[in-house]
Amino acid sequence: MEAAVAKAWSHVRANLRRSAGQRLFDQWLKPVVLIEGSNADVVRLGLPSAFMTQWVKNHYAERLLLEFRGQIPAVRAVSIETVAEEPKRVLSAAPAAPVADSAPVAAAAVERPQFDQRFTFERFVIDATNRVACNAAKAMAQPGAPQFSPLYLHAGTGQGKTHLMYAIGHAFLDANPEATAIYVTAERFMFEFVQALRNKDTHAFKARLRSVDLLMIDDLQFIGGKDATQQEFFHTVNEFMSSGKRLVIAADRAPQALEGFEPRLAGRLGSGLVADIKPAELELRRAIVGRKLLDMPAVSMPHEVMDLLAARITTNVRELEGALNRLVAYAQLNSEVITIDFATNVLGEVLRSAQRRITIDEIQRAVSAHFEVKQIDLISERRAVAIARPRQIAMYLAKRLTTRSLPEIGRKFGNRDHSTVIHAVKRIEDLRAKDVEIDTAVRTLMRTLEG
Repeated sequence: MEAAVAKAWSHVRANLRRSAGQRLFDQWLKPVVLIEGSNADVVRLGLPSAFMTQWVKNHYAERLLLEFRGQIPAVRAVSIETVAEEPKRVLSAAPAAPVADSAPVAAAAVERPQFDQRFTFERFVIDATNRVACNAAKAMAQPGAPQFSPLYLHAGTGQGKTHLMYAIGHAFLDANPEATAIYVTAERFMFEFVQALRNKDTHAFKARLRSVDLLMIDDLQFIGGKDATQQEFFHTVNEFMSSGKRLVIAADRAPQALEGFEPRLAGRLGSGLVADIKPAELELRRAIVGRKLLDMPAVSMPHEVMDLLAARITTNVRELEGALNRLVAYAQLNSEVITIDFATNVLGEVLRSAQRRITIDEIQRAVSAHFEVKQIDLISERRAVAIARPRQIAMYLAKRLTTRSLPEIGRKFGNRDHSTVIHAVKRIEDLRAKDVEIDTAVRTLMRTLEG
């Protein structure tokens, strides 16, 4: 029966990886192992520390039981335990499983983390907003003595900090096969430190972190006001700086702007290289959508849909990627062709919540300035091409950049019928595909209006 449980465990791990996401899986669920002696009655799972055991119990106990019952209905309970035994006392998952780990837990999950393959330097889209941070990250990953340490990356949520940290990990370990590295969030750093204090085992905690060649700590802002944790972190920073080893820190703001941090710690963090990542501008967001679609060769997406995503989802790159994935998934699940109307229907709430409130008046002013026509001409009856084409572009932009209905847009353009707006939108879509000047004008206007 142990073989059947091991096979079930392979399926459970695969399901957890898909549902939890790579980052959470690597940090908390990947170290979980199946303990020898597990059977169809009680499945025993082990983790390498009491802290991790408690976290998995709190967050995944019920889910693990349901997953195992889905594979073996007779399973009565799942026991989550701290494992102190040697690796030979723990069952490996079935060899065919894609997530099976044969190395000891401590080495695989801590010293040689398996960074998400999606986050490499090759897949990081660069422009002026992130070039300095990316170049600094590449320098940190190069062999030999680091040019600077620590490297402090700061940016808002979803702008690429974690991507660059994972990319550093990939490149550094590829170039230094014998090297060791740890990636950890500041929150987990704090929890493990507190657990070590309670267990009176801070020596092991310090030794594990300070012995590696590359230490990366993400979301540093979460230990603001945590004096004991900051003190330990301060000593860790000093240790890495004095030994000339690589330390990478990421947070949502610059060192001196961190709230609840001791001045000496903020000063130490700022003594290396501080690099910020500014919010992605329209052209970068458009390039990111294009780069993501390269990984989806079976997906056909019109340029106007790509422009819609890039223009309307401006908060952060993570939300942009989420909207893209949602749109592709809905199209595939419903066997639909991705069109501008399909995208608007699927992402209606997302687009509305992410959108800066651009008005039709703003659009008319921008279009009239760009084409050097009077704004009143856009709502007049004049049909000369020099007026009609800018008017059609303005209607097109109103449809793409506002939540106004077709009749409302028509009324704003001299009480025109909604069918006129539909014709204008379709006409500009067709022209953008074959007229470079029209396409460039639309892109320029969208960039101007998005600010």
